[in-house]
Amino acid sequence: MPADMTSHRPGTAIALKLVAIFLFTVMAALIKAASEAVPPGQAVFFRSLFAIPVIGLWLWQQGKLEDGLKVNNVFGHVWRGLFGTTAMGLTFAGLAILPLPEVTAIGYATPMFTVLLAALLLGERVRLIRLSAVALGLVGVMIVIAPRLSLDESYSSAATAGALMVLGASILRALVQIHVRRLVQTDTTSAIVFYFSLTATCVSLLSLPLGWIVPHPSLTWTSPGLYILGLVICAGLLGGIAQIMVTSSYRFGGASMLAPFDYASMIFATLIGWLVFSEVPTPTILIGAALVIAGGVLIIWRERQLGLDRSKSKPGSAPSGTAN
Repeated sequence: MPADMTSHRPGTAIALKLVAIFLFTVMAALIKAASEAVPPGQAVFFRSLFAIPVIGLWLWQQGKLEDGLKVNNVFGHVWRGLFGTTAMGLTFAGLAILPLPEVTAIGYATPMFTVLLAALLLGERVRLIRLSAVALGLVGVMIVIAPRLSLDESYSSAATAGALMVLGASILRALVQIHVRRLVQTDTTSAIVFYFSLTATCVSLLSLPLGWIVPHPSLTWTSPGLYILGLVICAGLLGGIAQIMVTSSYRFGGASMLAPFDYASMIFATLIGWLVFSEVPTPTILIGAALVIAGGVLIIWRERQLGLDRSKSKPGSAPSGTAN
């Protein structure tokens, strides 16, 4: 990124990040509202397809369209797309079953799984502080999903499946983050963002035989079918705009400073769930979410400390893959 395109403006960075998180939460709410009629695969298709022109226009305006279309690691983008598309589909399927705040809380498990997968796949050394953070976060996740795994008849088997799907999506998103760490060594961030949307659009087409909603030509603009499709189209546009705002926020503030604001999604999800879907998070969800957030913040803090330690070290003074 050119130096003249960046500056330290923390207020602007935080505002962009918070608006992006809010838009992502609204996007999830739109998907949830359409989920009774639109299957997850079709929701993924519209979410990805209508993000492409938004992202493409932004890349063109930034003069990065060429970077966004240039690919060095083709198969790397394919695998990133497959993992990410599956995670998105599982999340959308979970949204159709579970309350929005619960899906949000379970999704916070991603940083915990990322630490574990980094140790297993990248050889990173994980010591006491980060292990404790992971343990704390996973305990919180188990508190959130434990009622769904119980034999209590008040909980349906569909809700159990929904919780497991969202948890599986969290693991896949962690795998995506590990994969992206390798992919950025060969390809630009612009290319990764653009080709993920393109791959997700193509892969989601495979779900077409599973029963997509197809509006009849005689339907009017007030017909329920077009209204539902309008929801998922808006979700795609908002997702593209939110992605741009997240990327733009890092021009004005560091990742470690902005990372904790991801947890504002719990506030937004709770408010939207209550106002739109009449969903009130249970004390179990709130307690579990608090523990997951605490574990995530501890990981963020530790990553920041490690980053400061590395910046003070001379180049080559520490061997690769020895992070605490």
